Parts: sequence; C-alpha cells; structure tokens
Amino acid sequence: MMVEEKREVEEEEVKVVEEEEEERIQSFKELGVCSELVEACDNLGWKAPTRIQMEAIPHAIQGNDIIGLAQTGSGKTAAFALPILQALLQAPQPFFACVLSPTRELAIQISEQFEALGSGIGVKCAVLVGGVAQTDQSIALAKRPHIVVATPGRLVDHLSNTKGFTLRMLKYLVLDEADRLLNEDFEKSLDEILNVIPRERKTYLFSATMTKKVKKLQRACLRNPVKIEAASKYSTVDTLKQQYRFVPAKYKECYLVYILTEMSGSTSMVFTRTCDATGLLALMLRNLGLRAIPISGHMTQAKRLGALNKFKGGECNILICTDVASRGLDIPSVDMVINYDIPTNSKDYIHRVGRTARAGRSGVAISLVNQYELEWYIQIEKLIGKKLPEFPAQEEEVLLLLERVTEAKRISQMKLKETGGKKKRRGGDDVDEDVDRYLGLKNGKAKKFKNR
Repeated sequence: MMVEEKREVEEEEVKVVEEEEEERIQSFKELGVCSELVEACDNLGWKAPTRIQMEAIPHAIQGNDIIGLAQTGSGKTAAFALPILQALLQAPQPFFACVLSPTRELAIQISEQFEALGSGIGVKCAVLVGGVAQTDQSIALAKRPHIVVATPGRLVDHLSNTKGFTLRMLKYLVLDEADRLLNEDFEKSLDEILNVIPRERKTYLFSATMTKKVKKLQRACLRNPVKIEAASKYSTVDTLKQQYRFVPAKYKECYLVYILTEMSGSTSMVFTRTCDATGLLALMLRNLGLRAIPISGHMTQAKRLGALNKFKGGECNILICTDVASRGLDIPSVDMVINYDIPTNSKDYIHRVGRTARAGRSGVAISLVNQYELEWYIQIEKLIGKKLPEFPAQEEEVLLLLERVTEAKRISQMKLKETGGKKKRRGGDDVDEDVDRYLGLKNGKAKKFKNR
C-alpha cells in the first residue's frame, strides 16, 4: 500500500522541493518578505522562519500554487498568510483572498493571525462561521474586507443569500486542513464554492496529513503546483514523547484520573469519541476536584469559545474535547494530550497529538487502549512507523482511586440525567445548562472562578 502511494506521488506533475537541499535561512527578509511584514513578524516575536515557511514562502511569492505538508504547530498559517498579504500590498482590493477551514475555532484563529500580521497595513478580515448570527456577518461583508475566513457551509449561505456579496474577483483560495475539507461532509459545499470563484487564481493547500483526496483536488484545481514536504507523510515532531497504556475498559476512568493527578501541574487536552462523553468526563473530573471543561460540536458557538478562552486563560487546565479541537488550534501551553478514546481514523491521531509539542516545545501524548480499540491502535503504530513505549503505572496504585472515581461518575450521571429531564420539559438544550456550570457556576448560584 505504501509503495503504491509513493509511486502515485512520483507520477504527479508537480515540482517537489526537497528539504535537505534547502539552505538554512535566518530571517523572513531573506525569504523575500517585504519590510512592513518583516516588522510585523518581529512584533509577534518571530525571528526566524520555520521549515514550512522557509520552503513555501519564496515559491508563493513567485506566484506558484502550493501544496504544503508540515507537522502541526510548525507555522503553516504564516506560510500562506505572508505571501497573500504581500500580494495584497502590491495590488489592494476587497475580497482578495478566501481561506476555508473545517472548524469554527480554527477559522477564528486564522483570522486573528491575518489581523495580527496585517495590523500595520490596515488589513480587514471577516469571519463567516456557523453558530453566529448571519446578520452581523453580512454587515462585516458590506464593509468589503480584504480577507474572508470561513467554514464552507456558512460561506455558501452568504454567497446564496447575502445581497451584493460575491467572490468573482478573488485572487487567492486557501484550504487549511485540506484533507479534512475534502471528505464527504464538505464535498457539496466545496463544489459550490469552486463553481463561483475565478479559475484564474492562486490556490494553496495545507495540511499535516496528505490523502488521495488532496491529490484529486490538486489535479482539478491547481496549476503546476509546487509540493512542499517539510515533514514525512505522517510524522510527529521529535520533541513529542508518545506512550500508550493497555487498560481494561472498566478501569479506563481510573487510569485517566491517575494520569491527570500525577501530572497535576500540567495543561492537558483529553480526546473522546463522542460529545456526550466530553460532558460526563468533565463533570466527573470536577467532582473529583480537577479543573476540567468540555468542548464539543453539541455546544453553541458562544459556549465553545467561552470554554476555549477559559482553557487558554488558565482558569481550567484540562480541556475535554472531541476531534472538533484536534485541527489547527494553537494553544501554546498544552503540556499533554491524552487519547481517552482511540480515534477510529488513524490519521486523526496525528492531528490530536499535534496540539502539544508545538513550535519547538516539548510535550507528552498518552493513549489509553482497551481491548475493543486494539485494532485501531495497531493502525496508528503502522501509520507513524514505530512501536510506542508503555506508560509506567502500577495497577494496584491506580485502583486505589476506583471507589472515588466510581462515586464521582455515578453522581455525574445522575446530575446529567436530572438536568436533561428538566431541560427537555422546557424544550431546551441540556448541554448548554451543564456547560454553564463548567464555565464557573457552582450549584447554579455562585461563580467559582472570576472572569479575567
């Protein structure tokens, strides 16, 4: 299988940039970045370009389409933002570039980075994502921003319904986390977008994992692209310490609590398979005195951003999340990722563990594997090409927590059932009420944490 994929890559009519042939460049100026944007990089504390920036930016400035493959946390956003902003400086116009993202949070983060880099040159951005009133977004579009960052579905809504909004003059299209955008969830929306934007444009695809779907879009939409491989196909950074622990399914919560307690000073992200599991685990951990907060696709956008800000701000040091948080989010202080549930798609593992050990920092990733998940875990080891060491823990010591954990879980299930029943009788959303408690309400009355 891997031999066949390698042969397909070699047959693609693209120019491949070999990272070992590149000389180490010490500054953004040497890449051809203009003085205004070099100053913006300095203001953000970026002194030297990362590998993906070093290899992609010169080709992008020269006007090439780009396919960029790089590890998470390696600075992919700046690798496409800087060339776009430089081209915008040379020929300013509204609706100059559109960046598509698979998640709302990533779209907001991309927009913030464009605004930070373009603050000195008056760049205007609009973010179009679900969970937010379309009227406010329509007002932002009426101001004719230079950059539109969007999730595909909401962009299609505005293209169809917002009077006067068009991308007929678009110069740049970016697909960030391209492999995710090319799955069937976004296929219809993406086709609609591609049908209404100019064929004469620059197109950039960036991702941490490359798939055959990316290659298909490359043939259809890109013109003689330069392929940048600043990482092997499915690799993790050297500063990431990866471990696994084979655990009985009935003791999984115990092992989770044990690890979080042992690493109590750490900032951690815990990945689950379902939205319901995020709420239950977060409440259980809070009942045990741990500062946990959930984020999932069942939450309103305001609640999701609120949870993310609490985590970034340090009021909660444990984020319980689904794969909605595995793509692109840059939270520099994450020390540890725990795969409480093993992902059924092994490539999602790369994105999950990429939330830690970012931008040269170190990090830890621990996967808890039960007997039902063993086959999925084996696929992960095949993907990354190595066997992981086992996380050291004495089961007797772990099971000392069993009684407390079992009771905390029982209380949490009762509370969720009770709250859900009340909300259903009122016709509301039980998840939102639970999240209110996680966001700082204690017993529905007093705030446990003050807003910072």
